[in-house]
Amino acid sequence: MKNILVLCTGNSCRSQLAEGYLRHFAGNKAAIYSAGIETHGVNPKAIQVMAEDGIDISHHTSNNVDEYVAIPFDYVITVCDNAKENCPYFLTQAQRFHFNFPDPAKATGTPDEIMNEFRRVRDMIKEYARNFISQNLAQ
Repeated sequence: MKNILVLCTGNSCRSQLAEGYLRHFAGNKAAIYSAGIETHGVNPKAIQVMAEDGIDISHHTSNNVDEYVAIPFDYVITVCDNAKENCPYFLTQAQRFHFNFPDPAKATGTPDEIMNEFRRVRDMIKEYARNFISQNLAQ
């Protein structure tokens, strides 16, 4: 079984969405973790948009990357530039991947416009996660 870490700044939105989808697509092929270089709590809007797509992340917690230094990760995925630039060194041979997804928590506008931005980013992350699993955890 592979160990995958998704890393973001605050472990509140993008990394939580990615953790949810990676778990969904990987099934029992991988243990999925997400963390931040800070912890900001799981964003309620992230929970909401994932529930709209049938994935429950309401039990997720916001974790600091330091909690996982002893885990031998096979893959580390950074989902924002800040995390990539500040990603700690892991004593592992982990392959690193990076995609700078927009931060939906910074969306402005009406409540509907903000939720639409969360959905847009969710859908981008869903596609990335689906492709990541199919390309890296093929049977």
